[in-house]
Amino acid sequence: MQTGAQSIVDLSGIKKLRSGKVREVFDLGETLLLVATDRLSAFDVILPDPIPKKGAVLNQLSTFWFNRFSKIDNHFVTADFDQFPKRLRPFREQLAGRSMIVKKTKPLAVECVVRGYLAGSGWKEYQQSQSVCGTKLPAGLKQASKLPEPIFTPATKAETGHDENIGMKKCAEILGAEIGERVKDLSLQIYSVGRDHAEKKGIIVADTKFEFGTIDGQLLLIDEVLTPDSSRFWPADQYVVGQSPPSFDKQFVRDYLETLDWNKTAPGPRLPGDVIARTAAKYVEACERLTGKKLNL
Repeated sequence: MQTGAQSIVDLSGIKKLRSGKVREVFDLGETLLLVATDRLSAFDVILPDPIPKKGAVLNQLSTFWFNRFSKIDNHFVTADFDQFPKRLRPFREQLAGRSMIVKKTKPLAVECVVRGYLAGSGWKEYQQSQSVCGTKLPAGLKQASKLPEPIFTPATKAETGHDENIGMKKCAEILGAEIGERVKDLSLQIYSVGRDHAEKKGIIVADTKFEFGTIDGQLLLIDEVLTPDSSRFWPADQYVVGQSPPSFDKQFVRDYLETLDWNKTAPGPRLPGDVIARTAAKYVEACERLTGKKLNL
């Protein structure tokens, strides 16, 4: 089993299609192999220090949610290494617990962001315009305020650089009106179910992003789901309106980086050992709370 910090994955004889900010993607023919590494991206820059166990957290938490949302068409096939093709067996140490096999889809060119609370860039925008991504909000909201209802705030996807928030009009132009409305409805539905489950585990899902793809016109939920990388998780027992809550996600790293004289472009700065250790612990705690299981390493 994988126990160390893993930042680069190469599998001899298995074709690698690409390396994303966090995931390595391999071509298995009819399907893809997604391997979640321990790389950490902050402000869209891959940092030089991996976070131990992070890839296992992302993979096992996404597996949990894909199984929970099985009635929603998605790309998940299996994360059980014993069900992987035989040619992957020599790579058990690199793959077990941190990889999954998925269907090949054509990803949509929009990230589907749902916000339930006022935080991050949404809070900054609200202070200037009393709106978030074109959605007008009531006056008098504070940092970390719960919104009257969750809002859908799509964004363009950037392989490099920063994603750009767009409104529903632009989303419909990119995806088409029908697909735009479908991903909006699905995103709000998935967020609401995930939020309700997390609340029972003492975690607030302040916001999150989903991705969708298509196979022969069929819309599927893809990539990762409700992980500390794609979501803002807050501990419910430390939540106070008007303050930036502590988090179970990489906000801890972002907060540290904000104290540095760094222009948020590559190369990223090194992280102190205590920041790495505390971030790893937060990721593991979030996973184990939400799944009700010990992390499989």
